[in-house]
Amino acid sequence: MPLIHVHLDREVFEKSHEDIGNAIHDAQIEALGIPADDRFQIFQPHGAAELKFDPGYNGVERRDLLVIRVTAVHMYPVATKQAFFRAVVDKLEPLGIRPQDVLISLTENGFEDWYAGRI
Repeated sequence: MPLIHVHLDREVFEKSHEDIGNAIHDAQIEALGIPADDRFQIFQPHGAAELKFDPGYNGVERRDLLVIRVTAVHMYPVATKQAFFRAVVDKLEPLGIRPQDVLISLTENGFEDWYAGRI
């Protein structure tokens, strides 16, 4: 049950949040093998100047910033996580979101760290 937090510009949120949510969820199904009904997403739109970033960090030319924070149970090998990252940016690009403007952070913990409505 990955938990997804998405931080993005308010205008992008208002225009595309449904499509962005679907793209991220589809990437989870495709790359991580999660069930279709395992969807938990929190969107946090931000106003002008609330998202601060270096436009040239790590040799990448950024124009905007869309941050995806994923919290998941520690069970995915590195190659699977990289396939997820690639699937996300590939699915966001047709929405006009450049791969260079996406930052994904995947943090893992144990099954014992989750409660999802029942023990």
